[in-house]
Amino acid sequence: MDEGRYLIWAALAGAFIPVMAVVNGKLGRSLGDPLYAVLILFAIAFLVFSVAAFIWGRVPLHLSALQAAEPVHFIGGLIVGFYVLSATLLAPRMGVAHFIMMAVSAQMMSSVVIDHWGLFGAAVRPLTLTRLVGVVILIAGVVVIQMAETTPTSSD
Repeated sequence: MDEGRYLIWAALAGAFIPVMAVVNGKLGRSLGDPLYAVLILFAIAFLVFSVAAFIWGRVPLHLSALQAAEPVHFIGGLIVGFYVLSATLLAPRMGVAHFIMMAVSAQMMSSVVIDHWGLFGAAVRPLTLTRLVGVVILIAGVVVIQMAETTPTSSD
């Protein structure tokens, strides 16, 4: 797969995050408790990716492989759970765009720190002045988009 396709894939993944926040928030309201929406989201994701792993997995999963992994390697599940729970609970309260603004800004800041020091085994990409200016511009753009105060409305 060429870099252009990876960029499109990454953009689509990012574009679906606010959609997930909205629909999961609405599912939580329909069910009477947002925690059930998170539970159902992960149940569906588990089913989908169980099938995907079975069809496209390169090797069967063995218990010994799970035991050989370092505990920190499993933190991704906690992070995804925290993110989805946060989006489900916070986006309906503070607005999807404000939630995403905070999430994206924090992602940009933590990403350059991870890249700069190669944390968690990431490739080292030093924080140059050019990269820092780029991050500041991206975050400033996200903030400017949110600066306009509007009256919240609901589509319910």
